Amino acid sequence: MATGKAAGKAAGGRGRKLPLRVRFRRDRTLVLMTLPALLLVAVFHYVPVLGNVVAFQDYDPYLSENGFAAMLESPWIGLENFDRILADSAFWRAVENTLVLFLLQLVLFFPVPIVLALLINSIVRPRVRAVAQAIVYLPHFFSWVLVITVFQQIFGGAGIIAQTLRQYGVEGFDLMTDPGIFKFLVTSEGVWKDAGWGVIVFLAALSAVSQDLYEAAAMDGAGRWRRMWHVTLPALRPVIALLLVLRVGDALTVGFEQLLLQRDAVGPDAAEVLDTYVWWNGIRNQDFGYAAAAGLVKGVVGVGLVLTANKIAHLMGEQGVYRK
Repeated sequence: MATGKAAGKAAGGRGRKLPLRVRFRRDRTLVLMTLPALLLVAVFHYVPVLGNVVAFQDYDPYLSENGFAAMLESPWIGLENFDRILADSAFWRAVENTLVLFLLQLVLFFPVPIVLALLINSIVRPRVRAVAQAIVYLPHFFSWVLVITVFQQIFGGAGIIAQTLRQYGVEGFDLMTDPGIFKFLVTSEGVWKDAGWGVIVFLAALSAVSQDLYEAAAMDGAGRWRRMWHVTLPALRPVIALLLVLRVGDALTVGFEQLLLQRDAVGPDAAEVLDTYVWWNGIRNQDFGYAAAAGLVKGVVGVGLVLTANKIAHLMGEQGVYRK
């Protein structure tokens, strides 16, 4: 009887939550290791959130030498900046371009890393697999200036393709300045540059799949395609769901530097997205309150998209960004 009570107390002790002081003493090394990262996140991500107050002001940074003092002295105008946004046709054009680019990247870009990861994973020789992986991942380290320069040298008016076509009497080939195909061009640039990063993520997920599952499926008569469908893809499903949620969260962020560099070549009607719209109005025109309001709208909608996509992931039985 006494033994049963002692076991019950021990079980209760294991289930009881430890005090904060005890947990801090136990994990103090890990806490100290994370402090620099937490400090960087606080300084560069959370403190600037306070600056969103200028979205409700006619902010003038020249009212004071101190930016914080200028916020205190700028007149309060309420929701006037948001009213201007909703009435601005250029804003809605930027929203349209942003959503079209997002859908194109979701359909044409998102599946590419999965397919490449499956192909590279099917290579038997480790050395060949490592070389293929390095070649695919290398463009991820290139700057957008270099990526656009490479595409210009290939698809531009003075590029390799245009010069070859001129030798056969074909003139007027310049894909880099064609607004009609600009969104497909931007998506292609993104695929070439960043598909390798997704390949690394999916290959890491595939490395955790037990080989016993493949052997059991092979013994049951499953061929290569059946093993890929019933073993490989289910193993990638949680990672696919997570990256899809994150991609939806970035639906309104489709590449500021990439589009800004090519904006003048095709015009704002084709290349203006929310990020370049905010930059153009906030930095170039120095309408900081208006740009802050547009950025705040973008951030709120982005949070809503993340929460919605994560809820859908939960309904599909996946963890998503965070658990239920």
